[in-house]
Amino acid sequence: MAVTATDIEALAIARKPQGYWTSVLRRLAKDKIALAAGAVALGLVLMAVFAPWIAPRDPLDGRMLMRLSPIGTEGYPLGADELGRDMLSRLIHGARLSLLMGITPVLIAFFIGSAIGIAAGFLGGWVNTITMRVLDVFYAFPSVLLAIAISGALGAGILNGLLSLTVVFIPPIARVAESVTTAVRKLEYIEAARASGASSFTIVRVHVLGNVLGPIFVYATSLISVSMILAAGLSFLGLGVSPPNAEWGLMLNTLRNAIYVQPWLAALPGVMIFLTSISFNMLSDGLRSAMDIKQ
Repeated sequence: MAVTATDIEALAIARKPQGYWTSVLRRLAKDKIALAAGAVALGLVLMAVFAPWIAPRDPLDGRMLMRLSPIGTEGYPLGADELGRDMLSRLIHGARLSLLMGITPVLIAFFIGSAIGIAAGFLGGWVNTITMRVLDVFYAFPSVLLAIAISGALGAGILNGLLSLTVVFIPPIARVAESVTTAVRKLEYIEAARASGASSFTIVRVHVLGNVLGPIFVYATSLISVSMILAAGLSFLGLGVSPPNAEWGLMLNTLRNAIYVQPWLAALPGVMIFLTSISFNMLSDGLRSAMDIKQ
């Protein structure tokens, strides 16, 4: 018996009810931890966007007389760094490069890795085998060492740091995309779409993307915290952002000698990295629970 377009539409509605996204938002709204994490993440993003207007001082303006001023100094509420620059202003401006280095590689890797994984999972056969074996090569190296190796070969700089982190995150995202696409490809409504004469492009666009992008996106958001830490590590090693730019990992590097003199001052960039990473991590967990995605 021939399968009509109406039957395929009914199958699509049956597998994902129209109120699905409403229920996702309802479950997310009940998750106080996810909401708090999302509020912190949003606050950090807004702080980065409006940094020039909310920072009390120029982050590059140093006064040697104020060098390593402690927290609570008049006019310097969070103290001053090793060159007498206002720590509060540098932390606010540092959010710009830190979030850029943390979010941009994951975002680019999301699009590239999703395309690679979905193509490999949907086509299957030798395309899947070759693609996955090539990506497996990257798993021979820990993420930290791979990022350091690529940045070391390309040289220090923001663009090279972004490129190295993007290369690190493409394989895991592609593997997740391939896994969920392979599972969806075997479902009955995909066979029904093929039987109706739909092209592969139409099947992927209409039936596959809507079912696989959610799990891939949730997984990608969980990588933002890892990206933040790796980006800070590259800057700490001198392979990422270069002085005198304000970036939290670079600030940890320049303040490491002050840890015995002003330990709380030297810890401030690390606190910002921790808060950002944990907020994105908790937000990802909340999205996973709200979308009912199994670990």
